Amino acid sequence: MIYTVTFNPAIDYVVELVSFNIGEVNRTTREYMNLGGKGVNVSRVLTNLEIPNTSLGFIAGFTGEALRTGLAEMGVKTDFIKLKEGNTRINVNIKGISETDINARGPEISDEAIEELFEKLNILKEGDILVLAGSIPASLPSDMYERIMSKLYGKGIKFVVDATKDLLLKSLKYEPFLIKPNNHELGEIFGIQLKNDDEIIYYARELKKKGAKNVLVSMAGDGAVLVDENNIAHKIGTPKGKVVNSVGAGDSMVAGFLAGYLEKGDYQYALRMGTASGSASAFSEGLATKQEVMDLLTKI
Repeated sequence: MIYTVTFNPAIDYVVELVSFNIGEVNRTTREYMNLGGKGVNVSRVLTNLEIPNTSLGFIAGFTGEALRTGLAEMGVKTDFIKLKEGNTRINVNIKGISETDINARGPEISDEAIEELFEKLNILKEGDILVLAGSIPASLPSDMYERIMSKLYGKGIKFVVDATKDLLLKSLKYEPFLIKPNNHELGEIFGIQLKNDDEIIYYARELKKKGAKNVLVSMAGDGAVLVDENNIAHKIGTPKGKVVNSVGAGDSMVAGFLAGYLEKGDYQYALRMGTASGSASAFSEGLATKQEVMDLLTKI
């Protein structure tokens, strides 16, 4: 079973405008909502790909209930912890001539709620996969990833970590099965600007030396590089298509990679599935459907 954790999920309210003028009334041309958070996105795409999974995390208030209900309608299995105070955040994405995001802080997460999460994670067993994705909200300890992984380390659970810089680096001692920095994040870790595939492969292998089993480096329209647990480097391009929305593309790549790996146990195929899934999300307003992924899989 795959479990995803989203500490601070959100309802993303997207509004489109011809122009945006500060201090004036602005009329939208269209608006819609997405249910998100990095772990939630992974769960949504896994569900679309018919891979059993459970989405864990914290919700609060009427917006939290709306999030839970909306995911249930999509067929996503959740086991959220309901906080006693506050509301699950609503993020506002304004699309006009340029794009502006207003991300809310989110509710306070109590020590009691953290302990409840640990209790839920205790049911994980050998062979299960745990996806930890995204940043740590201010109300949680900054070493939350480490606390979770230390409690489960040695039980045969495969960790997947999609985070940046120190959060990612501090997870490596727990030998995560998969990490997924993009090429810019990989460069930031080592304080350099990566200029070519050879450099990306070299520094991906440096992360392997620190403990990661598989290092998947996404490169937007330039494709992706995977250095697998056997230290073999794989490079893949992307299918042709118009990028409509990049939000959730990286999360979709993680979901597709896991789906491909579980299907065939082959890293080359997992990379193809990950790339098809990430591209399918980038080429549509929503997250990748199974049909969209399968269509692109034949074009990579």
